[in-house]
Amino acid sequence: MDAGFFDIYLPVAGIHFNVLILLAIGFSVGILGGFFGVGGAWVVTPALNIFGFNMAYAIGTDLAHIFGKSIVATKKHGKMGNVDVKMGLYSIVGSVIGVEIGAQNVMWLTARGMAGPVVRYAYMALLFGLGIYMLYDYFTKDKRAAQRALKLESNSELGGKKKRSLPPIISFPVSGVRVSIWTILGVFFITGWLSGFLGVGGGFIRMPALIYLIGCPTAIAVGTDLFSVVFTGAYGCFTYAMKGRVEIIAALIMLCGAAVGAQIGVVAIKYIHGYGIRLLFAIMIILAGISVALKQFAFNVLAGWMVMGAALSMCLMIIILMTRGFRKERAAMIEKQTAA
Repeated sequence: MDAGFFDIYLPVAGIHFNVLILLAIGFSVGILGGFFGVGGAWVVTPALNIFGFNMAYAIGTDLAHIFGKSIVATKKHGKMGNVDVKMGLYSIVGSVIGVEIGAQNVMWLTARGMAGPVVRYAYMALLFGLGIYMLYDYFTKDKRAAQRALKLESNSELGGKKKRSLPPIISFPVSGVRVSIWTILGVFFITGWLSGFLGVGGGFIRMPALIYLIGCPTAIAVGTDLFSVVFTGAYGCFTYAMKGRVEIIAALIMLCGAAVGAQIGVVAIKYIHGYGIRLLFAIMIILAGISVALKQFAFNVLAGWMVMGAALSMCLMIIILMTRGFRKERAAMIEKQTAA
């Protein structure tokens, strides 16, 4: 069947686009978002731009898609007890201010014809920087664990040292952390700005920040990040829609694929351990960064294959690991029942 049969006209963006590509983007980021605890826009915005969307439309459309998809994944994580609602509510203040400033920056660049290259270079810096750091973190975890053990032993002998934080200090029982309110507001302001500027939920920065800066357990960081993404996506969708940069038809089609994928991603996290999640996350964002670089240097076809091939391959790997984990769990249950 001719591929053109699947093309539809998107009136706001003023372009023809393939429905199957939109569904594939939505499905893959649904799995990745539900699994990694991010909105998946670090795949969606580059993919839409690579396949023909103007950068401002790619950002606005993706924020609309993020808003709808995150509701599905957050509800699932909430049932599993992975959402720190108190921390998520504190996120609203910093996030909304950051989103609006980021959106204004994009519109200023768009008026001067600079939005595409500037946003792509920003994506490259963040994706490569974060991916390399997380790979380093993964491969040096054992060495750092040993160093922490020695440090804790030394501190206990010396009576320990108190960690200083700028008051007021807030306790988050679900995450099991006590942290300065200024740390919370700072993290969510910066990730809110990234949402408005890059068209992302901010999760590919916020999820690591919740783990490394605030100290949340990985599963709680995933669920809480998705909870926060609901608010940033909602406001980002609103502000870009007011500027006429949201292609709602494309967002709804991607959401259909994402609604299915998110269910798979959220269940998969049960069967893959914390550091396994971090390694897969690091690999995926580096591959996404490569696709953005290819687009910037006009290798459009290769960029398209890279971003979709990487996303769908990672989804396949997650599904395989989830299936293996499920089978092991089921076998253990049967063995236990037999022994009883």
